[in-house]
Amino acid sequence: MFWSQTNRRFVLGMLGSAALAIASGVQARDQAKKGDTAFTIAVIPDTQNYLDFTHQAKDGFPFDAAKMFMDQMRYVADNVEAKGGDIAFVTALGDIWQHQSKPIDPEHEKRGFRRVPNPLLDHHLSPSNRVISEEMPMAREGYKLLAGLVPFSVVPGNHDYDAMWTDARQPPSANATLSDFKTLGQLHVGGLDNFRSVFGNDSDFFKGKPWYVASHDGGADSAQIFTAGGLRFLHIGLQFDAPDASLEWAAQVIRDHPGLPTIIATHDYMNNRAERRPNPLLDANSLDPGDNSPQEVWDKLISKHDQIFLVLCGHQLGQSIRTDKNDAGHDVLQLLSDYQDRRQTFLDAGGKPDFWSGIGDGWFRLMRFDLGKEEPTIAVRTYSTHYKKFSRDEGKYPAWYRDHEQPGMADDKFHDMDDFVIVLKDFRARFMEGRRFAQ
Repeated sequence: MFWSQTNRRFVLGMLGSAALAIASGVQARDQAKKGDTAFTIAVIPDTQNYLDFTHQAKDGFPFDAAKMFMDQMRYVADNVEAKGGDIAFVTALGDIWQHQSKPIDPEHEKRGFRRVPNPLLDHHLSPSNRVISEEMPMAREGYKLLAGLVPFSVVPGNHDYDAMWTDARQPPSANATLSDFKTLGQLHVGGLDNFRSVFGNDSDFFKGKPWYVASHDGGADSAQIFTAGGLRFLHIGLQFDAPDASLEWAAQVIRDHPGLPTIIATHDYMNNRAERRPNPLLDANSLDPGDNSPQEVWDKLISKHDQIFLVLCGHQLGQSIRTDKNDAGHDVLQLLSDYQDRRQTFLDAGGKPDFWSGIGDGWFRLMRFDLGKEEPTIAVRTYSTHYKKFSRDEGKYPAWYRDHEQPGMADDKFHDMDDFVIVLKDFRARFMEGRRFAQ
């Protein structure tokens, strides 16, 4: 069934894929001859609070938070390989914008789902056409800065769906509070027309691009190939709570590109305790059996395909890392990064914090791969385009964020959560021995 939904470029673009492979091989050989075995992947988590129309000066916010988003995108664009930097690929982890445009999407309504009021959440997250007139256009402007310069991926997070509602089957408690998610009821999402209008497979960002090699569900799931460090990499972006059809499609993409080291990016996969558990407010799998939980995504897809060595996710506040063996006995690294609730910039501007005042403070991740070492490494660093510092270089970093994200953690350990080196112990044997250059 999923073949009928696959992007026609995937079915008809075999000649283009061959040309890409030849070009990638030449580029990889040139890189290797120059000793260029290092490169960076930029990871952009949850930008929703920058683009939130209520977080702009004209709506009474202390500053225009959207400027932080544009500064972030401009920094990435200025440091791609095409401009002399070392960023070879960019992956955005979802929740690009904040609001929805519909109370409930027609497909779920036809299936018998019903929206009920949620006074605590509806006050801030009620549907609004301003997502279409303000938030989505700003997102488009930001990603235009990357267009034509670097391969990139964007996956939909729960806020990027057309509708997000509290479902009647699990309504909020009478004594619901923002401090206890269990009392807020069960949120559900549906509809991807808004997302597809900006980041769909027919958008100018991806249509006709040789590195955009496959898509599913109109681009809600997508695949890219990029060449860096002398190797070709496959990146697969999966939609929120990816259903079985998405996982079947992804498995086919992997089979169609055998041997390529593969990265999976999705929105909700792991919490800041490194557990593969969904956000309790959005455990959509408990409502819709067609969706998959993070553990099911691991069981059905990630653990079964030995090419997958890295999984990236956002959504759940904070940071974490875990490594598990897949069914072949090889390491799979899984990393969470999400800074959407950081609000030091809001405090610096004299704001009085509340549940809705998180911004992000310009923080995102830069993952520098070095494949030239006997045991390749990834150096993970976290950078703020607002403070113009890496997290390790900001002495107030733990005081600003630790108690909200990792309470009780020592300062040096908290620094280590956002500045660390991963040794890829089995990467060379899995992906590099016998085929040094991209083919």
